[in-house]
Amino acid sequence: MAELNILLLPGWQNSGPAHWQSHWERQFGYQRVEQHDWMRPLRGDWLARLQDVVLALEQDRAPDAPPRIVLAAHSLGCQLVASWAASSGLAHRIKASLLVAPGDTQCPELASVLHSWSPPALRKLPFPSQLLSSRDDPYCSFSRARLFADAWGAQFVDCGKLGHINSDSDLGDWPAGHARLLNLCQAGGAMPTTTVSPAQPQRRSTQT
Repeated sequence: MAELNILLLPGWQNSGPAHWQSHWERQFGYQRVEQHDWMRPLRGDWLARLQDVVLALEQDRAPDAPPRIVLAAHSLGCQLVASWAASSGLAHRIKASLLVAPGDTQCPELASVLHSWSPPALRKLPFPSQLLSSRDDPYCSFSRARLFADAWGAQFVDCGKLGHINSDSDLGDWPAGHARLLNLCQAGGAMPTTTVSPAQPQRRSTQT
């Protein structure tokens, strides 16, 4: 079967060592998209960084080659997927996306810090997606998460009460979430590769 590249897209302040994204990076070799500034997440900067990573992965492939990139996003990373897909000419290179606990950039807790992310992108994604939401997420209400899923054309999954679905949720390596990722990968007869491009030399925050 064809191999896929899994890109991990953390949210604001990055994903700490106990986060499920960090577990997946260590265990499966998935590639974290390292942002140049995790503490001041300007939308334009983050979009450019994701564009560079996708370009690097696709530079030697034919224009009509089948998509082989799957995005696994958390929190602000979900908004990154939506904004990037709405503006990039490379969105057709994405096979699918797993969108976990999308941060609502217009909620009071985030609006002042994430001002460059408002208004959020609400265009339908051009690739299959699942959005996993928690009923007690402090950074996005359940109704807003459903609104995002509807706007992005993503399958909506109710995860019950898991907070922000991060390390504070005590998920460990979160096998249930990884099973959903693998289902997205296998839908087209492909499997993720465990080979990862060299990471950028960025200092990681321990924020979860």
